[in-house]
Parts: sequence; C-alpha cells; structure tokens
Amino acid sequence: MILLNRNNNAAILLAGICSLVVGVGVARFVFTSLLPPMLEDFLSISFAGILASVNYMGYLSGAIFSIFIKDIYSKVKYFRFGLFLCIFTSLLLGVSEHPLIWLIARLVAGFGAAMALVVGSAIVMSKLTGINKTKAMGVHFSGLGFSILITDLIVRWVFNQGENWQVAWLVLSVFGTVIALYSGFILSFDKQAHQEVTKHKFDKSLFSPFIIILILAYFAEGVGMVVQATFLPDIVNSLPGLSGYGSLTWLVVGIAGIPSCIIWMQLANRHGSVNIIMIAMLLQVIGVLIPTLTTNIYWNVFSGILYGGTFVGLVALFMNYGGQLAGKNPVLIMGAMTSAYGIGQIIAPLYCVALIDKFHNYDMALVITAIIVFSGVLILAYAKANLTVGNSQVR
Repeated sequence: MILLNRNNNAAILLAGICSLVVGVGVARFVFTSLLPPMLEDFLSISFAGILASVNYMGYLSGAIFSIFIKDIYSKVKYFRFGLFLCIFTSLLLGVSEHPLIWLIARLVAGFGAAMALVVGSAIVMSKLTGINKTKAMGVHFSGLGFSILITDLIVRWVFNQGENWQVAWLVLSVFGTVIALYSGFILSFDKQAHQEVTKHKFDKSLFSPFIIILILAYFAEGVGMVVQATFLPDIVNSLPGLSGYGSLTWLVVGIAGIPSCIIWMQLANRHGSVNIIMIAMLLQVIGVLIPTLTTNIYWNVFSGILYGGTFVGLVALFMNYGGQLAGKNPVLIMGAMTSAYGIGQIIAPLYCVALIDKFHNYDMALVITAIIVFSGVLILAYAKANLTVGNSQVR
C-alpha cells in the first residue's frame, strides 16, 4: 500500500499530520476544549492559567533541546519518545485529579509536543522529495487545524455518550496511540539512508540580524496564539448572552485552521513570506480585539475564524521560512524560533490570569496581547525596509 511506503510523499504528509494531531491536539489544544467542564468540576481559572504556562515551559525546553539533536537517527528516536509522552501524560489526566500530577503531566506533555512539532516537522521536511516543499509543508501544517477539529469532535462524542471529561482524556489517549504508531513507523529512515546522513554542527553564523528579528516576531506571535488557545471558549462564554457558545467558537477555530496553512503558504510562495506573515498577524490583531468590542455572536464566531485562520497559518509560515533559511539543518532555526514562541506562550497565560483577577474580565488581557502582536508586525516591517537575507531583499 502507498500509505505504508515510508518514502511516499503522501504517506509522509499523512504521518506528519497524524503526529501533529497527537502532539498539538491531544497533548495541548484539547485542554482548551475540555476547559469549561473542568472549570465547572475542579479547576480554577488561575490554576488553568498556571497549567497552560507550565505546558509551554515544557514546550520551550523541548524546543531548545531540539536545537542540539545533531543526527537524523536521534531525531527519529526523540520524535517517537515525544509521541509516547504526549499519550502517557494525557492518560494521567484521565485517572488523577492530584494538582502535582497535573503540573508534572502538563510540563512533560509540552516537551513531547515540541518533539512532535519541531523535530517531527524537520523529519517531514527532510523526507519529502521531488515536490514543492513550501506547498507540501502547508499541507503538513494543516495538521494543526485538524488537531483542534478532530480532538474537539472526539470530546463532543464522549459527552454525547453521557460521559465526563475524565473519560474524554482516556479516549483521546487510545486514539492518540493508534495514530502515533503510524507516524512513528512512516517518519523514520532505513539503515542505508541513516548511514549517509551527516551530523550537523551548531552554526552561529545562521543567526543573522534578520533571523533574530524573525525570532522576535515569532515570540510576539507566541503571545498572540496562546491567549485564545488557552481561554477562547471561556472568553466567549463570559460575554453577556453568549454563555454556551464557547465550544462552537473553538470548533470553528479548528475548521478555519485546516485550509489556512495551504492558502497562506501559496500566498507566501507568490508574494513573499514576510509580506504574508505581516498580513496574517494584522488580521490576528483584529480577531483578538473583537471580543472586547462586541457581544454579537456572529462577530465573535468570526473572531474564532480569524484566530484559527491566522495562528495555524502563521506557525506554518514561520516554521517553513525559518527551515528554508537554515538550509540543510532546518531543526536549528526551527528550534530557536520555537523557543522564542515558547517563551511568549509561558508569559502570556500568567499576565492574563493576573489581569483577569484584577479586572474580572478578559478585555485588558486581550488589548495587551493585541499590542504585542502588532509590535511583531512593526519589527518585521523594519526588517523588510532595512535588512537583507543573504544578498536578497526581504519579502
């Protein structure tokens, strides 16, 4: 079968999507789907924010660790280990309510997610042959949208069966195991290929002024991504007259995210990655601010569309562009960028929780988030006007 051929591009992309569903969906985003019922049961909003921050600490540690994985065999090993961690830690959440276990589980899940996203994406990029990699990686990163949609649909199915959030974690663990086995099998290299792969050294020269600005912009996007990724259903539910609509908005986020990668990557191929990144970030700023301006359900669902349609695409745009600029060692720049992204993700839930406690709503947290994302656009505009990539103008 074609989909069992490790060197077939379709199988590689499917395995990459499956790895994102496990690493980003099961280990990270489904926490957002389950947040409202968990808040009703035993979680506080403050502890939920701490758990989100801890999860991103684990993600940051994994991203930094990935920079120093030098050979492809080790990448495959840690990629598989990361998938296992994503599944095992999700299983723990279904069988325990002990706060310390949850803190440790979310920390370790973050590390596993980084292995699945950063290292897994680098393996996908390395394995793809005879294909336009910019467009192909857009297909791969559509897995971010699928990760939200599929895990959210599983959660809905579990609750429709009359079960609770604990059963949902258990079902997600079983589902994750099945698709992780496929990803771990396809995203590997045979012995002959492994023998031909050389180790990559840590090359400081790759970190040009433009790359540093790109990393800082991705930090700003990390802040913009995580606030709604953590709290969006509760943000919508907290608006007057919109209680219960939060889960619908989150489902729309996943649906919007699926085609967004392909669309944004095609636009980047035509008009330049930096140009399209700036446009996507500006649209995200609008989406972040909508809940502070109106309680209209249609506008707030549109906010979810803007969020899903931009943050998923922005991950693909930044990761693909950074990987291309890194040449033969894409995990180096991808890891550095994801580290900055991870720092933003750690900081954002903490200041959000503090502002929510002070003002008793999400408005100030969303405004500050919008300002930070907009600052990322400004520094990219500066880079476009004043810096070059190699001998070429930034575009």
